[in-house]
Amino acid sequence: MTAGVPAVVHEPGSVTFVGAGPGAADLLTFRGARAISAADVVIWASSLVHPDVLDHARPDAEILDSAALPLEGVLAVYARAAAERLRITRIHSGDPALWGALQEQLDRCAELGLRTEVVPGVSSFTAVAAAVQRELTIPEVAQSVVLTRLGGGKTPMPPGEEVREFARHGTTMALFLSAARSGQLQDELLEGGYPPQTPCVVAYQVSWPDELIVHCRLDELAATVKDAKLWKHTLVLVGPALAAGGTRSHLYHPGHFHGFRRAEPRARAQLKADRQ
Repeated sequence: MTAGVPAVVHEPGSVTFVGAGPGAADLLTFRGARAISAADVVIWASSLVHPDVLDHARPDAEILDSAALPLEGVLAVYARAAAERLRITRIHSGDPALWGALQEQLDRCAELGLRTEVVPGVSSFTAVAAAVQRELTIPEVAQSVVLTRLGGGKTPMPPGEEVREFARHGTTMALFLSAARSGQLQDELLEGGYPPQTPCVVAYQVSWPDELIVHCRLDELAATVKDAKLWKHTLVLVGPALAAGGTRSHLYHPGHFHGFRRAEPRARAQLKADRQ
């Protein structure tokens, strides 16, 4: 190396997994948009991701549609990224952490010596809650949200994760990948203990131009899904919080204190009395 001349540092190839959100391009995060704009190769699934997110890609970027590719086809691109020190951005629908086949890709990238980053996205279940303007965790009604899907599909469910077992909690549930078997879904939710009148929200491609959102009772769920001819790209929310009025949260009660606010003595005493 010539004295005074800095060594050239070659960055290794990289893969950034970006959550595209539920569909609308403006629900993509700023970080996700930057990752797309920086990529030499952008991989996306036309069957799941809205094409508007590709507007962030560079004009000279290579755009690959993974809709018709098995994992092996995508891995070949990752291997090329390692050999040619390319920056790859893989766009996933919703959030990559949920049913995104993410872990198997991260494992292969590690084997190839690629740098990786995961950029979270807005999940469809939060997008649906926003669209219908409902809080999923109403105090004294529901303080948990169960994210799951029906068993018996392409991927087996672990023991104990059946929908009917989760339904016994009676809290808010978000059911992914289950609309094609709406009759089984309704039966398992009822068997788990939800009353027939439990409110449900059925949402198809929320935030897309052809978005469809339907409200119904649990005992009308299967008929509602079939009448609307929904079977894919559909999420179901179920639980009492979907119809409950807002209950006073203790967080903003004048009797509640935390590191930034002192409690009012009388309100504090009343809050303690209400809890007894």
